[in-house]
Amino acid sequence: MLEKVLIANRGEIALRILRACKELDIKTVAVHSKVDAALKHVKLADEAICIGPNPSPQSYLNVPAIISAMEITGATGVHPGYGFLAENADFAEQVEKSGFVFIGPTADTIRIMGDKVAAIKAMKAAGVPTVPGSDGPLTENEEQLRQTAQRIGYPVIIKAAAGGGGRGMRVVESEDNLINSVTITKTEAAAAFGDGTVYMEKFLQNPRHVEVQVLADGQGRAIHLGDRDCSLQRRHQKVLEEAPAPGIPEDARQAVFDSCVNACVQINYRGAGTFEFLYEDGRFYFIEMNTRVQVEHPVSEMITGVDIVKEQLLIASGLPLSFQQEDISFRGHAFECRINAEDSVNFMPQPGTIEAYHAPGGNGIRVDSHIYNGYTVPPNYDSLIGKVITYGRDRDTALSRMRIALDEMVIEGIKTNIALQEDLVRDEAFKKGGVNIHYLEKKLGL
Repeated sequence: MLEKVLIANRGEIALRILRACKELDIKTVAVHSKVDAALKHVKLADEAICIGPNPSPQSYLNVPAIISAMEITGATGVHPGYGFLAENADFAEQVEKSGFVFIGPTADTIRIMGDKVAAIKAMKAAGVPTVPGSDGPLTENEEQLRQTAQRIGYPVIIKAAAGGGGRGMRVVESEDNLINSVTITKTEAAAAFGDGTVYMEKFLQNPRHVEVQVLADGQGRAIHLGDRDCSLQRRHQKVLEEAPAPGIPEDARQAVFDSCVNACVQINYRGAGTFEFLYEDGRFYFIEMNTRVQVEHPVSEMITGVDIVKEQLLIASGLPLSFQQEDISFRGHAFECRINAEDSVNFMPQPGTIEAYHAPGGNGIRVDSHIYNGYTVPPNYDSLIGKVITYGRDRDTALSRMRIALDEMVIEGIKTNIALQEDLVRDEAFKKGGVNIHYLEKKLGL
């Protein structure tokens, strides 16, 4: 078992990791920027160390500072959470080379799955369904580009191989705009990601975003923990998630589960991961794999009873998976609403001091948050300040509990998006289930 884990993150996920460590009697080290000295997990950790000024590049993205903190405190492993360095292959490699344990996949795996072209190639080889596309990087040959687009069928989308978070992509409706769009996307990709490699895929017009949670131990064993629907998005950022995804035929669901588990075994995956798909007309299309714990992991925990972060720690300690697939039973339904310090109308971040805070409670209600009365939300980082998760024996019960929880929740002193979430969980189309990825933006008039 790992003896001491350094938590290379902040906010609610850092507190989530700390709690899992405590459950396993693993000592904890919290690293923080100057402005984050008052974070809840910093106060609760066995040790805390400041690693730099407030800007992320000088603190949470400062690899030498984090590795030095591990050396100073005698930490044996590092958990990167999500965001920051969680999917940075160079960081994972430096951690391992320095004699520590990176709680996640190997650097090689992160590199493969971080390169969209390489990831698609690996998934195809493993039998995971993919979007019809260029099957590799686009060349400078204009005639070849036209032929590729004709084979795929318009509309197509040009994507940066190193892109993510909705950046580095451009939709092309017809051949008239193809060459110019490829050129512009390459230029933007090189500027944003340091890599101008782009590829082409069929543009699905009204898909849902459905993802599959997996766990694998890097020793030939892998399982899935079902799927999640994350279709309510604004500018490619998820707002509200649920598990399982409603209205998907069981044969299609089981086939994609089997392919994901098979892929984990084939690439010798280690840790928690998420296969993200677009789902349209009864078919799944792989888009990317996130090689880390996801913000929305609690909904999968609620319907399976599996502690995903705890499993990450056990796997990183060299232990085999605690479960086999037949041990996993899926019960009920769960929702997660992301609570952000932002205006519900214009979505501008709203840092400031929380003057009053009351978390909702009751049967089937869970709140993952690092905030408290008097806590000051800094302007330096992502606006996520908490997550409300509800569980019920069926979808209607879980959704009813979410409405109750949001109505009970009180955060005063700053603006939040609670009002938006209260509207969404009462939206008639969402209540029916199965809205597509464009639904929220159309509802908001964006």
